[in-house]
Amino acid sequence: MGLPVRPDPKCDSLRRHATLNPHPERIRDALFLTHPFFDPRDLVQVKYELLHRVFVEDQPVGVTAATFGFSRVTVYQLRKRFEAEGLAGLMPRRKGPGRASKLTEEVLAYIWQILQDEPDLRMADLPGRIQQRFGITVHLRSVKRALKQSEKND
Repeated sequence: MGLPVRPDPKCDSLRRHATLNPHPERIRDALFLTHPFFDPRDLVQVKYELLHRVFVEDQPVGVTAATFGFSRVTVYQLRKRFEAEGLAGLMPRRKGPGRASKLTEEVLAYIWQILQDEPDLRMADLPGRIQQRFGITVHLRSVKRALKQSEKND
């Protein structure tokens, strides 16, 4: 039986705010390895220090990016976001599209109309109907998610 794991409030906070670095072991920068203030688990701090090394201390982009566990492309993307948004630009972004791009307002209106006109229609038949009418292929789960989101917005 192992020792009980003590809760780490900082780690919990970073996780709650989606700023916990998923790969702190990739950070090889000397400050993060020697000074307790510099925490490789803090993704925002890591990104800020990366930008500082490259654009204030004039360290080479490729070497510095590798030392911090990032790609060169990411460094330039971070700089652009930081210049536009400040520290908020260093916060992690949700992956994937912001919304269901195929399920436009027109498609959603069509779906709601079908559901109203044909209350006995099986949900599983909706993707086929959408395919016939609009020529787009959508997954049933995407339709259900869009309908649920649409209900929230009304």
